Amino acid sequence: MKRRTTETLNQMVANWTVLIVDDTPDNLIVAKTALKFHGAQVHTATNGEEGLEVLKTLRPTVILLDIRMPQMNGWAMFKSIREMPEIAHIPVIAITAFAMDSDEDKLLKAGFDGYISKPFDMFTFVNEVVRFVTQATQKQQKSEDTSA
Repeated sequence: MKRRTTETLNQMVANWTVLIVDDTPDNLIVAKTALKFHGAQVHTATNGEEGLEVLKTLRPTVILLDIRMPQMNGWAMFKSIREMPEIAHIPVIAITAFAMDSDEDKLLKAGFDGYISKPFDMFTFVNEVVRFVTQATQKQQKSEDTSA
């Protein structure tokens, strides 16, 4: 993976709005701190129900979504997001402690735009988020170009 300089990351992420949905406070703090360091505006929720409530008034650049959470897990929230036309296009990256290759394959086949395992590697975390958002944006543009 190409490592970007801090200056480059700041330029790419500075105008982003990010929603992080995770029930583990330490994960929220680490992810939020890393993204805010590069200039992103970051919002958080601790379960899928809270996340969907936030999405009623917020249109983030990307959603970072934990899979295992109480009340409404990441799978259910992801399904709801993809069923709402006004937000279905937003890139959603799974962030999970699942460590099996088959879990990553399952998430990507289900339509998640990326997968980042926990615990986060602070040296690559923001680079990974940028890479997945860039890929998702390029995929959407190609799709729009072929349908036009």
